[in-house]
Amino acid sequence: MVKEIDSATLQLRMAAGDAVHLIDIRTPGEVAGGVIPDAAFIPMHLIPARMEELPKDREVILYCRSGARSYHACAYLMEQGFDNVANLRGGIIGWARGGFEVMRRMAV
Repeated sequence: MVKEIDSATLQLRMAAGDAVHLIDIRTPGEVAGGVIPDAAFIPMHLIPARMEELPKDREVILYCRSGARSYHACAYLMEQGFDNVANLRGGIIGWARGGFEVMRRMAV
């Protein structure tokens, strides 16, 4: 079962300085519309080739537009032996609806 986190909880944890590694798995076109601050960018289709970039010493939280793709990406990572992954429920849409900051990304 994929662990999930809601936007309000994630924002509180980020504000508290919790060691989370946030990864945006959307396409470059989607990312150009805005990102959650401090998120890294790894398109979903590149996750298998870039798993070594994921930290083992802190929680990895994945997000996409609505939370569906990132849920499946979390499930995949769990199948590969990662036990420190979580899905942002509602994706960046839920984050923005919660009133949390979305910033423009200059280059991907």
